[in-house]
Amino acid sequence: MSQQTSGAGSVESLYPFLYADRTDVSADVSALLEQVRVSTVAKAQEIIELRRAACARYGSSLAACAAELAGRFAAGGRLLAFGNGGSATDAQQLVTAFAEPGGTARPLPALGLASDPSVLTALANDVGPEVVFARQLAALGRPADIAIGLSTSGNSENLLRAFDAAAALGMLTVGIAGYQGGRMAELDSIHYLFVAPSASVHRIQEAQTTMYHALWELCQAALGPGAS
Repeated sequence: MSQQTSGAGSVESLYPFLYADRTDVSADVSALLEQVRVSTVAKAQEIIELRRAACARYGSSLAACAAELAGRFAAGGRLLAFGNGGSATDAQQLVTAFAEPGGTARPLPALGLASDPSVLTALANDVGPEVVFARQLAALGRPADIAIGLSTSGNSENLLRAFDAAAALGMLTVGIAGYQGGRMAELDSIHYLFVAPSASVHRIQEAQTTMYHALWELCQAALGPGAS
């Protein structure tokens, strides 16, 4: 079998309706659409149940954490968020929610430690990837500030070091993890840890988004009207 034929066979196994006889296309597409519908419904139900479980487990802790966030902001503190890969994107979205909320919500000072490639690559190249967040916290962090780190596994070495560095500075530390919390669950340097208990990275990140948006909303409410 030629390489081209082998490649076509691989594609055909993924998209069989593209290679079927014209008489079979309609049936194949209908079957595919039904599979997509069933899969979408199952995934939606899974994330709904995960969010319900997280709410039941962490409702009071989220409110308490948000109250402390509000107290830090009121005292002039800032939020510094960080994560790796997709969690870096979530960290930046969290920062945007606080700093540029839009509408009538109060903007609050927030920085993303994964958003500057020059700083990240300099630290990773000159020192090591395990310090890319801890070194930034050492340079930027103040006792009144807040450190929020996101990870799906909870095992990222650079997050573990960052939490230790933040706690040593007197910062409020908040971890958002997945699975069972990983090594983040073992740290004494994390004041609040919220875990999305799932084995699916996709569901974990969806639930984490709900958690930090809940923190933002509760923090806004705790600051009250007229807060700067």
